[in-house]
Amino acid sequence: MPNIKIFSGSSHQDLSQKIADRLGLELGKVVTKKFSNQETCVEIGESVRGEDVYIVQSGCGEINDNLMELLIMINACKIASASRVTAVIPCFPYARQDKKDKSRAPISAKLVANMLSVAGADHIITMDLHASQIQGFFDIPVDNLYAEPAVLKWIKENISEWRNCTIVSPDAGGAKRVTSIADRLNVDFALIHKERKKANEVDRMVLVGDVKDRVAILVDDMADTCGTICHAADVIDISMILAEAIRRTHNGESVSYLFSHVPL
Repeated sequence: MPNIKIFSGSSHQDLSQKIADRLGLELGKVVTKKFSNQETCVEIGESVRGEDVYIVQSGCGEINDNLMELLIMINACKIASASRVTAVIPCFPYARQDKKDKSRAPISAKLVANMLSVAGADHIITMDLHASQIQGFFDIPVDNLYAEPAVLKWIKENISEWRNCTIVSPDAGGAKRVTSIADRLNVDFALIHKERKKANEVDRMVLVGDVKDRVAILVDDMADTCGTICHAADVIDISMILAEAIRRTHNGESVSYLFSHVPL
């Protein structure tokens, strides 16, 4: 049976270290740097011949650089005769571009899937894909893990009035997600219909459901600018939001934007 080796990309080294610690393993040696023309250079610092390699790299921060770094790491391990290479990608890059929603629009998620396969990945592990059909873009096994059990546990342990809560989706696309959580908690759900004039800018929002005198728990799968969440808080119009269960990775200054706009 091949040994397991875990390597970390630059996106989230703390997460990689925690995974390795949980498994009782040492992180593999890898050096990443930039050439003077800003090309990415990766050096795997130990033998991976015949090994079962896991590379942890999330689609956050400098997404394009991190994606390229991941592809190079996968290829470096593959051509160094690794037995299997698994890419662990908690936040899948370009997941929102999963379909052709207007003329001449790209399907970038499919392109990323092709790139990972060509680089040499044998297996993909990710979490809460923005669109579950992305799994079908691959010709290799994909495990799409779900954060829902952890979210339910957190709600029950940290919100004393969770039985008097309403699970709210900030958009219609998240209705299936919030109804699943609401059913598991045996509480009501609501959703907010939003209209966009352009990307990252919400024009109008309408609440469908009752949140009066209840704990409103906003659940979203992707927070880019946090504009949707903040507008949702205004629409709900309650004096205090007791919890936000925002799943996945936040981009840029979205966290500070969130807490400066939402009355907690």
